[in-house]
Amino acid sequence: MIQQKAFIASLKAQPLILVLRPKQEDLENKTSTGSLFSLIEHLQSQGIQHIEIAWTPHPDWSLLVKKLQDRFRDISFGAASITNSFALKCVADLRLNYAMSPFWDINLQKQAQDLNQLLIPGVFSPTEIHQASSFGCRLVKLFPASTLGIKYLDRVKSPMNTLPFIIAAGGLRIASINPWLNAGYGAIAIGCGLFRNKQIDPLLQTWLKTHKKKHLKSTLSQYQIK
Repeated sequence: MIQQKAFIASLKAQPLILVLRPKQEDLENKTSTGSLFSLIEHLQSQGIQHIEIAWTPHPDWSLLVKKLQDRFRDISFGAASITNSFALKCVADLRLNYAMSPFWDINLQKQAQDLNQLLIPGVFSPTEIHQASSFGCRLVKLFPASTLGIKYLDRVKSPMNTLPFIIAAGGLRIASINPWLNAGYGAIAIGCGLFRNKQIDPLLQTWLKTHKKKHLKSTLSQYQIK
């Protein structure tokens, strides 16, 4: 519960998670250099706080993530695509702040609980949202969000009364961030949509600057003397 509260607070400060998938060259590189390191260094310079590294069964995945943790200590790293017990154990051994699964699996959630590892389940239906919430998940990932549509939250929140903190993920782009946040989603996760014409979408820098100003203004207003 403490881990969930902490991550929700972090996402409220910056409601964006970028999901990066390591290439073969990144996994086989024995030094703390390469395209993935350069990309994260650039993203960090722009102010990105949350980055997920997609899990892969490659034997050097854990080593790569450990090097990233050591190099970029200000980034809150998580793991994406956790679908089995072995992957979850790898994540727990690395003490990653969070991990995400593309589906709801109660056995995987029980293992995560035993390992004291925050695992955010992927949900698609009201039934899965209810099951995850009843288990104690205060965060869920709506996946694939683009398939369900931006109005999905409006359709389910009234009959369900209360909902967990919902992260929209799957098929979204940088231009999707504000519309989906304004529609009531707690945070947005973006993978391939980070890029446009093989370059980081320039809208990311614009959004980060605007959000930083809004967040600072909101924070200051809480301490104004009336």
